[in-house]
Amino acid sequence: MKNLFTRMAREIFFLTICLFSVSLVMGQGLTGRVYDDLGKPVFAANIFIGTTLEHTHSNELGFFELPGVRVGDTLKVSSLGYAPFQKIIDQGDLESPLLIKMTGIEYDLSQISISDHRHSTRQLAKFDLNTNPVTSSQEILQRVPGLIIGQHAGGGKAEQMFLRGFDLDHGTDINISMDGMPVNMVSHAHGQGYADLHFIIPEVVDRINYEKGPYQARLGNLATAGGVSFETVDQLANNLIGFEYGRYNTLRLLGMVNLLPVESNTTGYIAIENLLTDGLFESSQDFHRNNVMTKFGHKFESGDQISILASHFTSRWNASGQIPQRAVDEGMISRFGAIDDTEGGETSRTNVIFSHAKNLGKGSFLKTNAYYSHYDFNLFSNFTFFLNDPENGDQIHQQESRNIIGLTSTLFKDAYWGSHYLSQQAGAGFRNDDIQDIRLSHTLNRKTTLDEIYDGDILETNFFAFYDASIDMGYFTLSPGIRVDHFKFDYDNHLSSQYDYQSKSVTTVSPKLTLTYSQNPQWQYYLKAGKGFHSNDTRGIIASINDPEVGEYKLVPAAYGVDLGTFWRATDRLVVNVALWYLQSEQEFVYVGDEGIVEASGKSRRLGLDLGIRAQLHDHVFAYVDYNLANARSVDEPAGADYIPLAPIYTVTGGLTYKSPSGLSGGLRMVHIGDRPANEDYTITAEGYLRFDGNLEYEFQHFSLGVIVQNLLNTKWNETQFATESRLNNETESIEEIHFTPGIPFAPRLKIGYRF
Repeated sequence: MKNLFTRMAREIFFLTICLFSVSLVMGQGLTGRVYDDLGKPVFAANIFIGTTLEHTHSNELGFFELPGVRVGDTLKVSSLGYAPFQKIIDQGDLESPLLIKMTGIEYDLSQISISDHRHSTRQLAKFDLNTNPVTSSQEILQRVPGLIIGQHAGGGKAEQMFLRGFDLDHGTDINISMDGMPVNMVSHAHGQGYADLHFIIPEVVDRINYEKGPYQARLGNLATAGGVSFETVDQLANNLIGFEYGRYNTLRLLGMVNLLPVESNTTGYIAIENLLTDGLFESSQDFHRNNVMTKFGHKFESGDQISILASHFTSRWNASGQIPQRAVDEGMISRFGAIDDTEGGETSRTNVIFSHAKNLGKGSFLKTNAYYSHYDFNLFSNFTFFLNDPENGDQIHQQESRNIIGLTSTLFKDAYWGSHYLSQQAGAGFRNDDIQDIRLSHTLNRKTTLDEIYDGDILETNFFAFYDASIDMGYFTLSPGIRVDHFKFDYDNHLSSQYDYQSKSVTTVSPKLTLTYSQNPQWQYYLKAGKGFHSNDTRGIIASINDPEVGEYKLVPAAYGVDLGTFWRATDRLVVNVALWYLQSEQEFVYVGDEGIVEASGKSRRLGLDLGIRAQLHDHVFAYVDYNLANARSVDEPAGADYIPLAPIYTVTGGLTYKSPSGLSGGLRMVHIGDRPANEDYTITAEGYLRFDGNLEYEFQHFSLGVIVQNLLNTKWNETQFATESRLNNETESIEEIHFTPGIPFAPRLKIGYRF
C-alpha cells in the first residue's frame, strides 16, 4: 500500500502543476455575490442554471462566477436555512455583478442538496447544529457523527474520544481547530495531541465542519481518524444573559453582548462564561471554569473581511480519579468514592486570532489566519496507587507552559477549465510550539516532589504546504490533493548533568484523491483514498534515539485510508449516508498508567461501516441515527493477542428534536457504546452503556425557560475505563483489572435566559 500511495503522490504532483498553470478558458458568464439579511456572505450556496447540471457554489466571501449564462436563462439559488431565489437573467445582469439577497427561513431537510461529498457533509453538519444545538462545551465534539467522548475528571481535563475504531485518548488521531487556530497540543505533558475544548463557549459556535479519514490536504498532523473545525459567529443574533442551576451545586452564568450596532459593517461582541460545580463524587470537585471571549470584524465594500478574536480561559478542579473495580466490589469505597482524592489540577489558555480575507476577483480570494496562544497546565494523577512506592504512593505531576505561534495563508480560486468547474485551494504556513519546563514528577499530596522523571524544554516546528482541487465534469467530480510537511523536533534535557540538547528533522508527503459520481440529484457515490499521519511526542523520539530498549519511535507514522460511500436522498425529508472504510497505520500508541506516559507499539489496521440517517418526520420534528461498526487489530501480533485496548467495536447515537415557531422546543438524545476489549487478549472487558439525555425549553417574548437532564433514566454506567495494574495499601500483590470513572447519575438543571 505504501508503494501505491508513493505513485499516487507523484501523479497528483504532476496534475497539480498542470491545473495550477493551465490557461482557464472563460466564455460569457455571470458574476455576483450572495448575502443574507444582515449583509453576511452566504457560503456554499448552490447556484444553478435552470434544470441543467451547470452550477457553481458561492465562496466564503459570497462571490461566484458562472460561465455560459445567456439572456433569458433562469438562475436558481438555494442554501440551507434560506428561501430559494430565482431570477430570469437580463442583459444588465451580465454587464455588472449580480447581488443576491437571501431571506432566512426555518431549516428543512429538503433544502439539502446532494452534490459533491464535501458540500453534502458540510450541509449535514450545519443542519445537525441548527436542529440539535449543543448544551455544553463537552457536547461540542459529539456533533460529529460517530464520535463518543468520556470525561476523566468531571470537566477539568480534555475528554477522551472514540471514533472509527480508535481510542483517540485526548486527541492523538484527530485534528481539531477553531477559527483556523489548532486546538491540539503536540508533545503535551499529558498526551500527544491533547485537545482541551473547554475554552470554547458553545453559544458562539456558528459552524462545525468535519471530515472522517485522512482525505483533506488542508488537514495535516493528527488527521488520521479525521478532523473537526469550529467557526465562531461574527455577530450575535441577540444579546443574552443566561443562568443555569442543577444537581451537585452546578451553576453556570453566561453573558453575550453585541458591542456595536447590528446594521454596521463593523461588528463586535463579548461573551463571558462562569461554571461552578461540586461534582458527583463524594469528595467535592470544587470545579471552577471561567471563559471570556471578544471578537471584532469589518466587512469592506470590496468584499474584503478582517477580524480579530481574543479569549482567556482558566479552570481548576479536584478529582477522585479512576478507581479499581475490586475496591467497590469489596465495599472499601462506593462508586463515587476515591482511593486518592488529592488528584486534580489547573489549566489556562489565552488566544489571539487574526483573520483576513482579500477578494481578488474572478472567484478568487486570499485568506490568512495568524494566531498566538499561551497555555499553562498542571495535573496531579494517581493511576496505580501503591504499586511503585508502597510508602508514599504513586501520585504523578505533569506540567508545562507553552507559547504557540502560527500562520496559514490560503489562495482560493474558483474558475472554469473549458466547460469544467474548477475549485482550487493552495496554501502554506507554519506552527511553532515553544514548551518550557515540561515535566513529569513523582509527588506526594500535590505538595512534595519526590522524584523528577522528565524535565526539559521542547521546541517543535512544523512547516507545510498543500494543494487541493475539485474538477466538476458533469456526473463525475475529481478531487486530487497533496500536502508536504516538514518537522523539526528539539529537546533540551534539564536533568542531564551536562548540556544535553538534541534535534531531529523529517519531511513527509501526503497525497489525497477523491472521485465522486452523481447519478442524479438524489444519489451520489464517492471513493476516497489518502495518506495522513500523526507526529510522535518529541521526548519519545529523542529517547528512542538514545536508548534502543525504548523501541523505535517513528517521527511521523503514516496512515493510509480508503472510503467507499454514498449519499442518498430517499425522499425530500430523508437523507442516508453509508460508508465502508479501511485504515492502516504504521504505529499505534499504548498508554502506560504507572508512568503516566504513552509508548509506541506496532502497526495496526481498521475496517468498518458508518451509517447515518437524517429524517424530518414533521415540519417541526427531526430525527437522526448514526451507527458505526469497526474492527481494529494490531498487525504484528498473533491472533487472540492482537486486540487494540479500548478500541470501540460499535457505537450508536441518535435523537429526536422538536422545534416549533411558537417557542417550544425539546430533544431526546441517545448514546450507546458496546462492550470492547480493555487489553490486548480481550481477557478484560470495558463494559458498554446506553444513556439518554433530554432537554425542554420555551421562549416567550424576550425570555426563555428550560430544563436540561443528563442521564434521563438514571442508568448506572462507567464514563471511562482502563485495564490497569495497581496495588492498594493493604495488598501484597498487584492486580490488573478495570479501573473506571463513574458516569453521572440523573442530573437535571434549570435554564433561564433573557434576550434583548
